[in-house]
Amino acid sequence: MANPELTREPSQFDEKAKALVRKASSSSARRISATRKLARGLGWFSIGLGLAELLATRRLAQMVGLRGREPLLFAYGLREIASGVAILASPGPKAQSVAVWSRVGGDALDLATLGTAASGPNPRDASPVAAIVAVAGVTALDVACARTLALEAQAADATTDYSDRAGMPSPPDQMRGAALDTFVQPRDMRVSPEVREGALH
Repeated sequence: MANPELTREPSQFDEKAKALVRKASSSSARRISATRKLARGLGWFSIGLGLAELLATRRLAQMVGLRGREPLLFAYGLREIASGVAILASPGPKAQSVAVWSRVGGDALDLATLGTAASGPNPRDASPVAAIVAVAGVTALDVACARTLALEAQAADATTDYSDRAGMPSPPDQMRGAALDTFVQPRDMRVSPEVREGALH
């Protein structure tokens, strides 16, 4: 097998290693992209749900057994819109994770409110139990998305960007010969005066 250091050609192992790195990088990028797309989807869903709670407050309150609590449902709609806007406006995974966690907190409030409706007297057309199941499903999705975004933010913080490094603190013209000022020749590399004189003659 040819030595790549002599032939300047990559070996089979080099090619396989590069292929594995490209595959891993591509898979990671797709996963990150999918998570951020999910977060944006949750943001739009939050805005849509908030608008529904604002525009059809009385009807929704009747459907989920919250008749008489329309002002509370209206306030929840404003909260949903705020969470959705925060998710969509987040510049990176860390901020997006915080915004999605705010949705999880809102989900907890929704579940608690619907729980009181399910345990109390409800009209026949109310279905708080169905609403609880639906909110619980969305909550699980919110938690998974927020956790994944938090992990991606940690990984990004742990990665150091060296793209702006030139390798030398000064331009090449200024660095040329600078190491000679502090260079000390190792003892085993020194040439004795006798050998040096013989070489000159």
